[in-house]
Amino acid sequence: MLDPAACHDAMRNRDPASDGRFFVAVRTTGIYCRPVCPARMPKPENVAFYPSAAAAERAGYRPCLRCRPETAPFCPAWRGTKSTVERALKLIEAGALDAGSVEALAERLGVGARHLTRLFGRHLGASPREVAKTLRVQRAKRLLADDGLGMAEIARRAGFPSARRMTAAFADLYGRPPSSLRRGAVRAGA
Repeated sequence: MLDPAACHDAMRNRDPASDGRFFVAVRTTGIYCRPVCPARMPKPENVAFYPSAAAAERAGYRPCLRCRPETAPFCPAWRGTKSTVERALKLIEAGALDAGSVEALAERLGVGARHLTRLFGRHLGASPREVAKTLRVQRAKRLLADDGLGMAEIARRAGFPSARRMTAAFADLYGRPPSSLRRGAVRAGA
């Protein structure tokens, strides 16, 4: 439950600590705001407080165009493009690019493939394909510790289309074939 007195104080002081914790709806305008909104302070008798933007919208209020309450802290829109990249990373870790394309991944996220590649460049400094390749190599490296698996099986489980592609990825990254990184091979070389 929201304490109206505490909410009024936070709104009056435009307290940044309360931003996203509750929303201020003004009955006379039909608009809801964040408590830090720079708009003119409404009269206390015209104000209602809601715990979420969705609750204010359900009550019939529309978002303020000045403070953009739908992008308040703690909601995905506030985090901006970083949340899109994080969602993409989860899908890539689950194998979305092992057999699929960047275009299909971008479509699942609701953005274009070029835009997704730009976001990855901005936030991670690498393309989605490069990130997927790195994750596949890491998976394969962990599987190499199991001496009972053949290279083709390790490649398949790690998400590579073939053992040849896995060998090429290891050669690019480590300058040696994956077999040289097996637990037994590492001990023999040490």
